[in-house]
Amino acid sequence: MSDVWTIRRILTWTTGHFEKRGVDAPRLTTEILLAHVLKTGRVRLYVDLDRPLSKDELAAFKALIERRMAGEPTNYLTGAKEFYNRPFKVDARVLIPRPETELLVEAVLHSVPKDAPSRVLDVCTGSGCIAISVAAERPQATVLATDLSKDACALARENAQALGVAERVSVLEGDLFAPLPPGETFRVVVSNPPYIDSGDIAGLSAEVRREPRLALDGGPDGLTALRRVIQGARRVLEPGGLLALEMGETQGSAVLELLRAAGYVDARVEKDLERRERMAFGTQPAA
Repeated sequence: MSDVWTIRRILTWTTGHFEKRGVDAPRLTTEILLAHVLKTGRVRLYVDLDRPLSKDELAAFKALIERRMAGEPTNYLTGAKEFYNRPFKVDARVLIPRPETELLVEAVLHSVPKDAPSRVLDVCTGSGCIAISVAAERPQATVLATDLSKDACALARENAQALGVAERVSVLEGDLFAPLPPGETFRVVVSNPPYIDSGDIAGLSAEVRREPRLALDGGPDGLTALRRVIQGARRVLEPGGLLALEMGETQGSAVLELLRAAGYVDARVEKDLERRERMAFGTQPAA
């Protein structure tokens, strides 16, 4: 990169470069990274198309291009991901929140009253995006979140503090339900656990393979964590309480069978916006 590089020129060049190298969403990726370097919004880039970049800005942008070409996810480069209309800090400690998980949050919110206290448990919380979104949308809800990763727990606590819900979101380190105080019960248990078959991980994109394996690897059939969450939630759900799960798009029938075998009622699978079976639900039987 030499001579005068305006926003217009660098947008065009980088988009073409990313296209040739097979980077997903090349134009959007270019805009996100450039806006991050310039500390501005993507819309502002088009207002200032003829603005030249300084040498420092150009060097910082070039460094991000190289890291992106090496397979580092865009959201790790910017350190942020918007989820349910809120900015979450993300880095290599956690899985990057996906848009389809917002549908899981919506489903949970239907079961959490707006004007009464309730308790929600988020298992395998990662960045805390589910737990924090529920707490932010339901001011009288108290949310416990667990994760096996110490690093993920630390980041989830950072996000809870930054988004103003730390007083109502407790993040506990440990394996699934193990960190819970004795006798705790919940109106809703929600989980986006690891659900990818161990043997399929090597075939994932370079970007996804940069995310924590602990958050991806669901065992030989992808169902190891899902089985344990389905069984464990029966012990902590209130009568009539909801279990809400994210799963892989080919796992619907298997997860439905697990829910029914565990004794849940109204067990069902729902599709995401692309018509893929990505969520499963079960209700704790009434006492």
